[in-house]
Amino acid sequence: MSGPVSGPLSATTSGPASATTSGPAPSAAPGTAASAPAAGRGSRSGGPGAQGRASLLVTIVLGSLTATAPLAMDMYLPALPEVTRALGSTASTVQLTLTTCLAGMALGQLVVGPMSDRWGRRRPLLIGLAVYIVATALCAIAPTVELLIAFRLVQGLAGAAGIVIARAVARDLYDGVAMARFFSTLMLISGVAPVVAPLIGGQMLRVTDWRGVFAVLTLLGVLMAIVVWRKLPETLEPADRHRGGAGEALGSMRRLLADRAFSGYVLTGGFAFACLFAYVAASPFVIQEIYGASPQTFSLLFGINSVGLMIMGQINGKVLVGRVRLDRVLGLGLVVVVAASTAILLMALGVFGDVGLVPMAVALFVLMSAMGITMPNTQALALMRVKHSAGSASALLGTSSFLIGAIASPLVGIAGEDTAVPMGIVQLVAALVALACFAGMCRPWGGRNDTDDGITLRRRAAGAASGPDAVGAAGGPDGTGVTGGARATGGTGRAGADS
Repeated sequence: MSGPVSGPLSATTSGPASATTSGPAPSAAPGTAASAPAAGRGSRSGGPGAQGRASLLVTIVLGSLTATAPLAMDMYLPALPEVTRALGSTASTVQLTLTTCLAGMALGQLVVGPMSDRWGRRRPLLIGLAVYIVATALCAIAPTVELLIAFRLVQGLAGAAGIVIARAVARDLYDGVAMARFFSTLMLISGVAPVVAPLIGGQMLRVTDWRGVFAVLTLLGVLMAIVVWRKLPETLEPADRHRGGAGEALGSMRRLLADRAFSGYVLTGGFAFACLFAYVAASPFVIQEIYGASPQTFSLLFGINSVGLMIMGQINGKVLVGRVRLDRVLGLGLVVVVAASTAILLMALGVFGDVGLVPMAVALFVLMSAMGITMPNTQALALMRVKHSAGSASALLGTSSFLIGAIASPLVGIAGEDTAVPMGIVQLVAALVALACFAGMCRPWGGRNDTDDGITLRRRAAGAASGPDAVGAAGGPDGTGVTGGARATGGTGRAGADS
């Protein structure tokens, strides 16, 4: 494992099969950096690598963009019961304001991701932020729950730009394990949002109503647009952009989905996110209505859970990544999610009697904390298989997560506000499906594993210092970076993962 990266564009790779290479790897001693390809990336004009001092700022901007969804969701969560009363609706109907926003974020990524591959990252991002601002302002003045649902759909469609492009920019800048570490860093930054947002939302309800929450979200959207306009450089060179239209974008996505392991990570991430979003959608009612906690207590518990997610994300990036295979870390996280979901369902069914709020809160804390090692590693392992079409790959990852999460949202309220059983069932089923997709499609422990990371590659480096196996992540003839079955040592798109 090489030394720590010094900036977004300095993700040099160890071993012979760097994910930045576009052809046979240059001859280099095992364990040395493949400096030529990395330098090619780092020399992009206008990119953050041109100014080392911009590295931290660009990281903060990308982290803030990934916080778009938590902000739009979590500041609003403590107000869900109040919205139900104020608009004369039901809990399941008001939960559709979460579902439609999430569905919008899912579908929007399918549009914005390929657009960013064709026109660059900045232009679609700025357009999306502008529409997001307008839609959020309309949510603040919505007179009926039906209009609120409609405006939330538009808010989600536009907010998708920040989420999908932040991942695509990260793929433009990083490769291999450096990318996994970077996603963990993004989680630290974006993780502040779910910690602070419910706390702010809960406190705001002391002085204003739910409409004031959307007014603040509008102002935050304006601030984000200004920062992106002034500080975020373009990271996709014109020469790397796609020239085709919708047909090429659909073909690129089709080729990505034809890669079994990539599809496995997409489904694994999607169902793991459904498990998390079942908690997001149901917890305001479970904590406040069933266990009698105040909005402020709910916000505090939600913030504590988010801190657990952030801490585990940093343990993942600082301790586990580079020392333990990424797929093994991901498998451990999924097992913990299954265990926590099982405990939640058993408590909801009353198997242990009336356990009260504390044991339920502990189980939810464990579940959320485990997401800190499942989410960044799922994204990194999937994107390691892709060099070109990073926007389309990011769109598929995001769409699956948000779409499956949107389906899970109304299911948790199907039995009303007085039981947590639907939440437990949805979480356990989603966790088990995620684990099954990971084991069956990604095959992390089998001899035919398609996703050997840099640790394994380094052991094979003596016999693979050069040759066609090094093409992997960059040289796929289909433009996606997936070369056929990608079963060779370095041809998986994860070559150089142990940078």
